Amino acid sequence: MKTLSYSYTEAFAQEMDQNDSLRKFREHFFFPKVNGQEALYFCGNSLGLQPKSVKDYLNKELNNWAEMAVDGHFHGEDAWYHIRKKSKPALAEILGAQEHEVVAMNNLTVNLHLLMVTFYQPTKERYKILIEAGAFPSDQYMLESQVKWHGLDPETTIIEIKPREGEHTLRTEDIVAEIKRHGKELALVNMAGLQYYSGQLFDMKAITKAAHEVGALAGFDLAHAAGNAPLSLHDWEVDFATWCSYKYLNSGPGNVSGIYIHEKYADRPDLPRFAGWWGHNEAQRFLMEKGFIPMFGADGWQLANSNVLALAAHQASLDIFQKAGIKNLRKKSELLTGYLEFLIQEISGESGILEIITPENPSERGCQLSLLIHQGGKAVFDEWYQHGVVGDWRNPNVIRLAPAPLYNSFMDVFRFAKILEQSLNKFAL
Repeated sequence: MKTLSYSYTEAFAQEMDQNDSLRKFREHFFFPKVNGQEALYFCGNSLGLQPKSVKDYLNKELNNWAEMAVDGHFHGEDAWYHIRKKSKPALAEILGAQEHEVVAMNNLTVNLHLLMVTFYQPTKERYKILIEAGAFPSDQYMLESQVKWHGLDPETTIIEIKPREGEHTLRTEDIVAEIKRHGKELALVNMAGLQYYSGQLFDMKAITKAAHEVGALAGFDLAHAAGNAPLSLHDWEVDFATWCSYKYLNSGPGNVSGIYIHEKYADRPDLPRFAGWWGHNEAQRFLMEKGFIPMFGADGWQLANSNVLALAAHQASLDIFQKAGIKNLRKKSELLTGYLEFLIQEISGESGILEIITPENPSERGCQLSLLIHQGGKAVFDEWYQHGVVGDWRNPNVIRLAPAPLYNSFMDVFRFAKILEQSLNKFAL
């Protein structure tokens, strides 16, 4: 990408917005208000904004329920029996997967547990799991309980790799070296795709390759990567992954998750799994007979029938993603996040108050920047909020800001910069 010369001027931000081919998508979302004014919303890494079309998508299914009741499973434009299939094209594009490798279902941690049943089969010789230190608590708790379920000790089974002394992010070569070091004992690498605290986007291709070379499997929690960072799970030969849809995928609080399972496992009925009715052979499902026969691909890991209303809200956002195009969103994301980075550095200068701990290289991050606050603590965050900035505070002293390319503008970033400049003058010692 050609290097862009940024400028801390309103005219520059306005020009960037005028030349933005994705600017119209901002109008597709509701923005919250703070103190009666439309917020500068940089918190899509926790909860994406509501698409205005969600009500129509939900009302359509509510009407189907009202007018057809149980017959809605097999009749109507989107019969509920097959409703999961509607989201597959968009999910496959976002994740860099084949349609049969993905399916929307359950919630993220539930899916992690289900995937561990299949992909974590410890032996006496090969039982260890590698994860990044400071992983999101859900992942930590999930792994601890899975390890204990197998009668193992989390302290000796789970390997937590930390950044080097004085650094905030992991080096790919250090991750690969750690994988090789534990080679014969390593059963699984189960990391985040994008680290929630630092905002670091891991090299999943290199990590997966290293894991496979020592005989281990590789799976990723893509909660902060799906809809945010470029993914090619199939080509990278990632074994499995899961994500949530309420962050960058803007599908509503706590909404449906999804799973990816590489096609090498698509027709493997011998694999251990927790089975359910909806994962059984679709053509024979209503024979109501014993003997589980899994469906082809990721669908064979389903348990219960689809949550129709959840999928309707999910689809409202996915349709917007397909219109915008994930590659177009990525191009804008790099520019928008780069502008935020430029303005923070331009304004904070040598003040020593702020430190960006997210990697500078655009290929090693998504649209999130994590700011380490050296002076003022949470008071800085609270000050920003009073001026309409909705970000995310993470203990002990990090503010996460995520300018989402689907609905944030360059003027949003410029307006934040003016608030930042004002607050630094207040908190500088």
